[in-house]
Amino acid sequence: MLNRVCQFCQKRLTATILLTIAIEAVTLFFRFGLGLESTKHTASTVGQLTMGIRFHHGYAGIMLLMLLLTDRFKRHRAADAIFVVGMSLFVSDIIHHTLLYLITGSADLDLVYPGTFK
Repeated sequence: MLNRVCQFCQKRLTATILLTIAIEAVTLFFRFGLGLESTKHTASTVGQLTMGIRFHHGYAGIMLLMLLLTDRFKRHRAADAIFVVGMSLFVSDIIHHTLLYLITGSADLDLVYPGTFK
C-alpha cells in the first residue's frame, strides 16, 4: 500500500516539475526572446479588464489549489490535474520573478499597473 502511495506521489511530482519547466520556458521566451514586458504591453488591455490590478499566473495557481480544499473538488477525478496545474503555475511564478531579479535587478512583482492609482 505504501509503495502505491509513493508511486502516485512520484507521478504527480514528475508532472508538476515538467509542466513548471514548460510554463517557465514560455514566460522567459516572451520576456527575453520577444522582449515583452507585462507592465508595458498588457496595461492597455488586461489592465483595463482587471481595473489596474496585475494578475500574475501564480494567482491562478493559488486559486486552483484552493479549489482542492473543498470537498467537491477534493474527490473529483480531475483533482490530480488541478493540483499539477495549480502547483506548476504557482511555482513557475516564484521562479520567474526570482530569475527576473537575478537577471535584471528588478523582480517586476507589481501588484498594480504603474500609474493606476494617481
